[in-house]
Amino acid sequence: MAEGSASPGGTSTGSKVMTDAKNGKLVIGIKFDQPGMALKKPDGSFAGFDVEVAKYIANSLGVKPSGIEFKESKSAEREGLIGRGEVDYIVATYSITDTRKEKVNFAGPYFVAHQDLLVKADNTDITGPEAMTGKILCSVSGSTSAQKVKDKYASDVALQEFGTYSECVEALKTGTVDAVTTDDVILAGFAAQSPGEFKLVGKGFSDENYGVGLKKGDTAGTAAINAAIKKMIADGSWKKALQSTVGPSGYKIPTPPAAG
Repeated sequence: MAEGSASPGGTSTGSKVMTDAKNGKLVIGIKFDQPGMALKKPDGSFAGFDVEVAKYIANSLGVKPSGIEFKESKSAEREGLIGRGEVDYIVATYSITDTRKEKVNFAGPYFVAHQDLLVKADNTDITGPEAMTGKILCSVSGSTSAQKVKDKYASDVALQEFGTYSECVEALKTGTVDAVTTDDVILAGFAAQSPGEFKLVGKGFSDENYGVGLKKGDTAGTAAINAAIKKMIADGSWKKALQSTVGPSGYKIPTPPAAG
């Protein structure tokens, strides 16, 4: 991609991202409760791979860390936050789908995850999505993960939805649900937080292309973010960020996707 596509000069007309970046301030949507990806720590700071991607993009747009405001973006709220202009862009394990592309623009993908199941460590009967028949499966509102299992693998699975994955994991801990489903990289983070308590089934039964969501029709902002993602991958920052955030969970660092 040409260098000029990432430059604010002359490209900010009608672009919220580019206009706000020029003014040195960005509001970026992330999750607050996903260890390894985006977690708000007790001291108010943020850690995780999505956080590192969000900061790298901001820096490439000329915005320093002090100019970033992170806003919690739960799965069911993401399109609304973008549509109302409450965030400049969202980096929140946000899978690119045709339905979502009708409402928002996506840059990326910056990561490819695979849907999986998280179960208790001593569970032996849930071996994959097809083994969820008659079980209770948890996911979050606004996610397509649980419905995918019901539609493709186990039509009589009972679905339980919460607002956040941390609530699902707590329900799994108490035995209220039998499994939690979402992307493997998210589940690995939760498993790492409670050593010996949970395990991933390890089937990886879908490809989830994580994109950066921004205002529908913002071509200048999309081009600039795509350029930043490509640069992050090319200069080694992408791999380094993954190793420091997700790596400790034992998650195998994949090859980077082709962004844009």
